[in-house]
Amino acid sequence: MDSTFPRGGNSSVIAEMKFGVTDYVIFVLLLVLSAGIGLFYALSGGKQRTVQEFLLANRSMSFLPVAFSLLATFQSAVAILGVPAEIYRFGTEYWFLGCSYFLGLLIPAHVFIPVFYRLRLTSAYEYLELRFNKVVRICGTVTFIFQMVIYMGVVLYAPALALNAVTHFDLWVGVLAVGLVCILYTTLGGLKAVIWTDVFQTFVMFAGQVAVIVVGTIKVGGISRVWQVAADHGKVSGIDLNPDPYERHTFWSLAFGGVFMMLSLFGVNQAQVQRYLSSRTERQAVLSCYVVFPCQQIVLCLGCLTGLVMFAYYQEHPLAEEQKKASSDQMVLYFVMDILHGMPGLPGLFVACLFSGSLSTISSAFSSLAAVTMEDLIRPYVANIPERRATLYSKLLALGYGLICLGMAYLSSMMGSVLQAAFSIFGMVGGPLLGLFCLGISLHSVPPQGAVAGLVAGLAMAFWVGIGSILTNVQAPPPQPNGSSIPSLNGNFTTAVMTTLLTSATTPERRTGLKKFYNLSYMWYSAHNSTTVIVVGLLVSLLTGPMHGEAVNPRTIFPVLPSLFCCLPPKYRKKLRCGVRDVAEDGSGSDPASLVMEKASNGLPNGLPEGLPPGSDTDGVEADEGFAREDGAHSYILRETAL
Repeated sequence: MDSTFPRGGNSSVIAEMKFGVTDYVIFVLLLVLSAGIGLFYALSGGKQRTVQEFLLANRSMSFLPVAFSLLATFQSAVAILGVPAEIYRFGTEYWFLGCSYFLGLLIPAHVFIPVFYRLRLTSAYEYLELRFNKVVRICGTVTFIFQMVIYMGVVLYAPALALNAVTHFDLWVGVLAVGLVCILYTTLGGLKAVIWTDVFQTFVMFAGQVAVIVVGTIKVGGISRVWQVAADHGKVSGIDLNPDPYERHTFWSLAFGGVFMMLSLFGVNQAQVQRYLSSRTERQAVLSCYVVFPCQQIVLCLGCLTGLVMFAYYQEHPLAEEQKKASSDQMVLYFVMDILHGMPGLPGLFVACLFSGSLSTISSAFSSLAAVTMEDLIRPYVANIPERRATLYSKLLALGYGLICLGMAYLSSMMGSVLQAAFSIFGMVGGPLLGLFCLGISLHSVPPQGAVAGLVAGLAMAFWVGIGSILTNVQAPPPQPNGSSIPSLNGNFTTAVMTTLLTSATTPERRTGLKKFYNLSYMWYSAHNSTTVIVVGLLVSLLTGPMHGEAVNPRTIFPVLPSLFCCLPPKYRKKLRCGVRDVAEDGSGSDPASLVMEKASNGLPNGLPEGLPPGSDTDGVEADEGFAREDGAHSYILRETAL
């Protein structure tokens, strides 16, 4: 089965190239090795017989594979196509997004991870029940499920469609092969298989991008020539300090607005939190954040360099007529096929790179959706589920979400320009969820009703601005070379999944009034929507009466002010806690009875062991009964959800 595609680089001559046997072999090897990793972990070790092993890799992972898994989830196929296209069209200003990575990973490492890890959670949304109540937990869970179900089919379908439009690589062969292999290793091998396949796929993505950059640079005449051509054509951007939030990209929107985007991904997104919680210790989880920081910078540099090399190449090798009609995401694929012409195996390596991005993203979606559905929607309401049956249910949930993903991919093929709206939903939802967790972790006075009102207001604001932007900015995409259509996504309406979405073909025109409000830079979306949640939550708490510090579980709060003013004497730091107990000083091991009773059956397959009253010392209980041995931990903290 050979696929042909036009070769660019000359506007008058279009040669035919073949996607050969070697390229297909490399693509098949990617799928076979990914499936093999899943089968290995299905048949070795504990053989995925417990919920903890299936959903949390038995809390046994070291920081290095976790870091690579975080990186692979961050680097979707959409980002592999989108970042070079962004640089090709608009220049290097997007590179300043790397400035946001520092705080975007430092804050999760020292605020979110300690809180989540010490609570011994499986689902991040369990935290919301411990801090607020079950209603807030369900609201957060349902919002996350809606976000991921809409997105995961699109992230599988869109890159395959772009590849099909350029190379005529069979669309549904790619979609079904990637989808079914991902379902196989996620369902059989659990989170450990997902993490180790992510490690393998990360190196495939690196290899594919490096191959394109090296070959392209050689063909242009060296990296200095690439930079010179880009500079001569105004593609090397300086620091734009324009504070206008409606400007698509400025230093402020990228370096500071990007922090909120990073927090919504690396701070509170279940796909990432689940990886932190799979670490063998809290220190390992924190180290994974530190390790992923330089790796992200490398990934960003690879994407930006690909865009610069692509721009320099097409200045010296004019685009063919068919390529001039291509959308921005297809431009990257045209470039890859142009420069790798006559090099058997390298086009296949880049296809493997592209689908590695899809595999890593959707496998994370399956695993995280199975975790939140099991822990937040089934276990709290179905009593006395045996451990073996709970594990089976978790595997069936992963399988079910995999099949839903394929169904969503099929629906995406019939959505046409509505596909753009499906992409935007991910960005719309991330900010409000970030705001909800920030309310709980940093503001002890906000009651449950304030959290619910804030989340609803944040989602309403997100969809109002997002949909308004779509309706005012989006135009029908031009026909594609093979007659299919994939939307050119406008960067003004969505926060990127794992950094970016496919960029728009034109910069939005300047508007006034409400239409200008819809023109808000997408880099400020997470900040705007999360701030809405916090402001509304505080207002509601003032109207209904704030929670007293003594009534709040101290392990669900991060002491922001005492941490910022750590140099003050202890008595002043105690006042800054506003009545919230200090975990270090609160050695009684007890907690308000309501919290103990509410959590009593939430973290165990069959509730508390028989004869053990709520609030009792559980340090001696075996780990397979649902408890983690952690010296000095409070009894209400020891109930470990996934065991």
